[in-house]
Amino acid sequence: MGFFSLFKKKDKQKNKKYKMGLHKTREGALSTLKTLLENNPKIDDELFDRLEEIFIMADIGVDTVVDFIDELKEEVAHKKNTDPVLLQEMIIDKMFEVYLQGEVVNANLNLKKEGLSVILFVGVNGVGKTTSIAKIAAAYKKLGKKVLLAAGDTFRAGAIEQLSLWAGRVGVDIVKKEAGADPSSVIFDACKKAKEEHYDLLLCDTAGRLQNKVNLMNELAKMRRVIENACPGSPEETLLVIDATTGQNGMSQAKAFKETTDVTGIILTKLDGTSKGGIVLAIRHELGIPIKYIGLGEQMEDLEVFDIEQYLYGLFADFFEE
Repeated sequence: MGFFSLFKKKDKQKNKKYKMGLHKTREGALSTLKTLLENNPKIDDELFDRLEEIFIMADIGVDTVVDFIDELKEEVAHKKNTDPVLLQEMIIDKMFEVYLQGEVVNANLNLKKEGLSVILFVGVNGVGKTTSIAKIAAAYKKLGKKVLLAAGDTFRAGAIEQLSLWAGRVGVDIVKKEAGADPSSVIFDACKKAKEEHYDLLLCDTAGRLQNKVNLMNELAKMRRVIENACPGSPEETLLVIDATTGQNGMSQAKAFKETTDVTGIILTKLDGTSKGGIVLAIRHELGIPIKYIGLGEQMEDLEVFDIEQYLYGLFADFFEE
């Protein structure tokens, strides 16, 4: 029994937040999908071409969609399926496989069971990096963790002020210096304080100028070395923050950062604000990086730990509900 059949039975476990948060994609690019499959008399090349168009419009990515459609054709031929309606289940099961890539994908942060864990946040300006740091800080503070923030984006005075404001709202401590200070020195001081005062979690902000600037990537590499030297074995995670509303531009950012930084996970913000929520599958398929969090609203609790089952339900709720 595939994912579709199993999940369809889990009525009580369906997350309404995912359904609401992905409604723009479901009612936009994917809005014609169910009707197309129900009204088509047969499975043929024309139907596959239409599916390809729909999935590309949902920002699943051309390369991902082409591979996906090829695999779908093979499965249709193998199962000798001639009923387009049965493609609903096959599409969702296949997308589930595309994300998992044959392995167990854990969206939870890889933190130490005891002692200090360090998370480095990277990404261009304006993607919601500072807000994401604040939301994660709030979530872990609620779990009883002692959290420290490091204002490592010293190139932009506004970034220091914004993170300080969030630290005050959330009720966590922050290490900061004046604008223009050496970012790595902020990170070093934060690591020192975190170790000496027995913090559980250190969240490090970084500069977010254009990803094609060599000096930015060199600065990130330097900050990472500082963390590795001050806190051996850290950082536990390097999270790249991407604005989902930027679509394939976000994919370009992810590729650039992956080339120069050991990105371990993605935070995809503003997923509720785009009709192209398929970018999750494109990122996973093309870059192999797991999604750790998705933004489904403005409130503190609206940064959700990513769940592939709930995500597929949010995209294709029309298939699951009679």
